[in-house]
Amino acid sequence: MTLFLKSLPGSYFSLKIDERMIHLATTLDFSNPYVLIMGASMIIVISYFFNIIAERTNVPSVLLLILMGIVIKLSLDHYGVEQGDLMASLALLGIVGLIMIVLEAALDLELTKEKLPLIGKSLLIALLCLLASTFGIALVIQQFLPMNFTVAMLYATPLSIMSSAIIIPSVSGLILTKKEFMVYEGAFSDILGIMLFYFIISLLEFGGATASIQFAGSLVITIVVAIVASYALVFLFKDIKGHIRLFLLIAVLLLLYAGGKLMHLSPLLIILIFGLSLANHRRAFKIFRNSLVEEDDDPIEKIQKEFHLITLETAFVVRTFFFVVFGMTIDLNALLDWDVFLISAIVLLILFVVRFIFLRMFLGKEILPELWIAPRGLITILLFYAIPTIYTDPDFSSGILLYVIIISSLIMTFALIGGKGKAVVEEEGSVH
Repeated sequence: MTLFLKSLPGSYFSLKIDERMIHLATTLDFSNPYVLIMGASMIIVISYFFNIIAERTNVPSVLLLILMGIVIKLSLDHYGVEQGDLMASLALLGIVGLIMIVLEAALDLELTKEKLPLIGKSLLIALLCLLASTFGIALVIQQFLPMNFTVAMLYATPLSIMSSAIIIPSVSGLILTKKEFMVYEGAFSDILGIMLFYFIISLLEFGGATASIQFAGSLVITIVVAIVASYALVFLFKDIKGHIRLFLLIAVLLLLYAGGKLMHLSPLLIILIFGLSLANHRRAFKIFRNSLVEEDDDPIEKIQKEFHLITLETAFVVRTFFFVVFGMTIDLNALLDWDVFLISAIVLLILFVVRFIFLRMFLGKEILPELWIAPRGLITILLFYAIPTIYTDPDFSSGILLYVIIISSLIMTFALIGGKGKAVVEEEGSVH
């Protein structure tokens, strides 16, 4: 047999490579920190090239990252490598990633009187689409699973939230007004969706009247805390010298987020208000600025620019590992279930029908490509795994999440390819 294999150079060479790969995989110590560092570094490098591919093709890098996670999982399973419990890592990465993404979005939002109509429309559309989609999807879930309607609303909420993590880096090729609308809507959808999710949990735990009072009270307290914290942080950090102040500021924000969550507030609102305040510091922090200070010497301006940069970098790294780890947790067998595909298809139909109605109502006929830019992603996954154990239903398959995320992202991809060409034509027309 050996002589026969040697007589076939190609087969022999392939066999030798396969033997070496098996030997490497089975002897590689995945508890070795150097091996883990190598693996993490390779993932970041590959993710960077995925971003380049996404910019040139409009294929969301999120899909490529999930696919990479699936490939890693299949490879590790093939060679019998123990992967351990990935859910704890997924939750931690999701929380930090969510904070960084909301900060990234808030730092890109400029609040001016001229933009108030755009901000108002995006907020209203995000809210109405969220509520209508959640209600409609909950009804669909009830048709397939014997589930209480309020619990069905809890499962429907993550599927109704647009992913700013995908939208923000994907709409750079659109004309300015459409880009700004999508950035605002994506950010508002995240914030409102999270608030709705935890409000529904309060409804399940305390009932209607008590939950409403607690929600209103926590909202007021959150806004007060957010404003006070924004002013206090800028006042303290504007005069700090050295290179460690940025991660120190991030640490304080993470502390505020975790503390707010433990106190049942809406801590993501604190992050959003701080980011908006910093991005619009010339109006928000006038009391801290000397009118004689030149723009180049403005300490708040420097903090804003440096903080924006480090937020972008951190969001990229955290988002990379989150979606790779999510890909590693996917049960591919769930995708073969016909009911899973059918529920996913109906969910997508509801999302786009609802979106069409409200976009047409408030924006008129010019609703492309905005209509098709409604991807689901990080926030959908994070909230799905945040559903309390007492309300989880084993019959609800995570394959629904995967189908909705993949198909909605692909729809957005094709829409952006067409929208990019249109944007170029409009820009050339404005030049002439």
